[in-house]
Amino acid sequence: MRTPQHVVGGGLAVLFLSPLVWAAVASVSPQAGTAQTSGWGLGNYQTLANYQAGIGQYLLNSTVVSVLTVLFTLGVSLLGGYAFAMFRFPGRNLLFLVTLAILMVPYATLLIPLYVLLNDLGLQNSLVGLALVLTMFQLPFAVFMMRISFEAVPKELGESALVDGCGSFRALLHIMLPAVRPGLITVGLFAFLAAWNDFITPLVLISDSDRVPLPLAVANMRQQVMGIVDYGATEAGVVTLALPCILLFLALQRHYVRGFMSGALKG
Repeated sequence: MRTPQHVVGGGLAVLFLSPLVWAAVASVSPQAGTAQTSGWGLGNYQTLANYQAGIGQYLLNSTVVSVLTVLFTLGVSLLGGYAFAMFRFPGRNLLFLVTLAILMVPYATLLIPLYVLLNDLGLQNSLVGLALVLTMFQLPFAVFMMRISFEAVPKELGESALVDGCGSFRALLHIMLPAVRPGLITVGLFAFLAAWNDFITPLVLISDSDRVPLPLAVANMRQQVMGIVDYGATEAGVVTLALPCILLFLALQRHYVRGFMSGALKG
């Protein structure tokens, strides 16, 4: 009975993995107009490593932005989701709907006002400012995810902690936090992937070429001389960008699925 499911799943896996496999092969295969013109090797990766400030600097920029985005998103969504799930206050559902309504606004339309705001705050052309903007875009989904994660936890668990003398904040840290760990991992993984792969936000907010994250550096590297596209180095950049995301997802996929299932079961 499961054979059709396996066939469909295998076909989808091949469909989704084939572009990545093609990029990996193209990054080490010989191509005219690239650093790897004959034989198989890592010449394209050498081009990528030596581009302007170096791949180490661009990886560091992407890592700093992604880690800050994850930390900011987890901190705000944890408190917001806990408040929406556990407390009753006037306008709670209306405020939650307004938070979710941000998802309907194309985020590209907000970049220019945010650019002006960050410039007034002294955070324009800053990795911290970039992380704050990316956090804002992640918060609607993150707060929604954390709310349903908290609502999936039996209320008696939190109530027993309050009866035993824990305050709301202590109950959150010591009782509720371990119970919603899969939801936290899901939110953190989404925030990391969005920040790691984002292109248009740093394109608008970052003007210093040494501070751009890796996706923007790879795009800038594509055209080197007389508008000729270096496809080999571009494919090397694609593989370098995809590898951390794949490894992180494989390491956390069990918690990721549990985080989504908790919300699905609650719904």
